[in-house]
Amino acid sequence: MTMTLLELDRVDACYGAAHVLHRMSLNVKAGERVALIGRNGVGKTTVVNTVLGLASLRGGKVRIGRREPARPRAYMAANEGVAVVPQGRRIVANLSVEENLLLGSAVRRPGPWNLQSVYALFPILRERAHTPGTAMSGGQQQMLAIGRALMANPALILLDEPTEGLAPVIVDQLADILNRVADAGTALLLIEQNLSLVMRVARRYYAVAKGSVVAEGEVQHESLDELQRHVMV
Repeated sequence: MTMTLLELDRVDACYGAAHVLHRMSLNVKAGERVALIGRNGVGKTTVVNTVLGLASLRGGKVRIGRREPARPRAYMAANEGVAVVPQGRRIVANLSVEENLLLGSAVRRPGPWNLQSVYALFPILRERAHTPGTAMSGGQQQMLAIGRALMANPALILLDEPTEGLAPVIVDQLADILNRVADAGTALLLIEQNLSLVMRVARRYYAVAKGSVVAEGEVQHESLDELQRHVMV
């Protein structure tokens, strides 16, 4: 039986008095490639923030690996093999590329990913290893953010809008990289509006509107137009 790495079961989540997620349910199993799509402001990032404890869980259940915490916290996700590539990348400004990567290894989970294997996947990071992380281009910073997540040897990576601000040629490279990561066994939850990337990487999708899942299915069974209606402003 395939292990469930992340599950939200009828979750309500809030920021203070702002109720954002309404009975949200989704799951990601080991080795899966799942996309979460929808317009801006519908609660996609709040899914990540609920898992990390940055949004308040007010109802329902969140299961992270083997844990079902009443109050999720970021360290719980890390300990259970869930890593995050956050929206905006959040590269630490006063650290070099290599130092940013080493931050990802702080959890000390065993696995195949280390500096050498990350550098093999992203040769540009080896070339720029001693450059300040924030001195690189947006695409290179996204590679650094993914490499940092891989350094935790995660079972699952949550990627929040990874193509934001990237040129189409870099999006193409990103699709190839994510497929290689997934082929190596790491599950992906891809929070994304770029449907080109979704259709090239994801196998299943959830569409979100007003903090709830309104559609789900297999990506290969949907047309681009069918998926597009969930992200049109």
